[in-house]
Amino acid sequence: MLAGFALIALPMFFFLTLKIGAIIYATFISFFQWGLRGARDVKGLENYQRLLSDPIFHKAIANTLYYAVVWVPLTMALGLFLAVIVNQKIRGQTFFRASFYFPSIASSAAITVLWIFLFQPDGLFNDVRAALGLNPLFELFGLGPKHAWISTSNTALNTIIALNVWTTSGTFMLFYLAYLQTISKDVYEAAAIDGAGAWQTFWKITFPLLKPGHYFVATVAFIGAFQMFDQAYIGGGADGTPNNSLTTIVLYLYRKAIADFDFGYAAAVGVVLFLIIMAVTLIQRRLFGQTPGWY
Repeated sequence: MLAGFALIALPMFFFLTLKIGAIIYATFISFFQWGLRGARDVKGLENYQRLLSDPIFHKAIANTLYYAVVWVPLTMALGLFLAVIVNQKIRGQTFFRASFYFPSIASSAAITVLWIFLFQPDGLFNDVRAALGLNPLFELFGLGPKHAWISTSNTALNTIIALNVWTTSGTFMLFYLAYLQTISKDVYEAAAIDGAGAWQTFWKITFPLLKPGHYFVATVAFIGAFQMFDQAYIGGGADGTPNNSLTTIVLYLYRKAIADFDFGYAAAVGVVLFLIIMAVTLIQRRLFGQTPGWY
């Protein structure tokens, strides 16, 4: 027993220090006007009151919620679709698994820069849709033939969402694949004997039995969505341009802490973000149920 405690002592120390300790410290300094040299003045709840009346913070919350609500279902659906495909006995199964997963392990910064290049007014995407004769369809939505996807406020965030759906679906594929392989083949054999088709088998058997997987993937996805930073920063800079359309909660926290050196206010933003993530996680746990063994 002592050997077991000795093995987990160091990881637990770092967890308590870097995770729990950081939360406690951030909560503490959020009640102060905190600069590079430490506390300047006691603010009490003033930093939180500023958040309630800060229109840019409201914009950051709206952007983050929109990103989460759109990106999470799309990425989960694509990840599940890919997992079902590569779970079949097909030729080149290993190759396809690696190919679908590769964008998830590639450099996020490099992929984002490449994505921005492709979606420039003179980029490949606009050239391809012109070659396919799709410009009239896009123009119905006010998207001209030389539309600047990243630098226009009404399409910037959706372009980043499309990028992250592609890059993250491979990770979700692996999660779902692990859960798919825990489903007994006897269930599928019984369904085949009863004459169930492919769609009926998936919708009536596979999808419900993946409920623990849905809970795990959705929880990880929403936490990641609320922490989205790097693509927004690369696409719109610290200001989240254009017009704060790429300003997320974490990017706004970075702006206040690094650009303005207002660490007390930035800590208040972090505490609110922590509470939002906790609330969303508890809601998901309630929605998916509390079956023993779900973690």
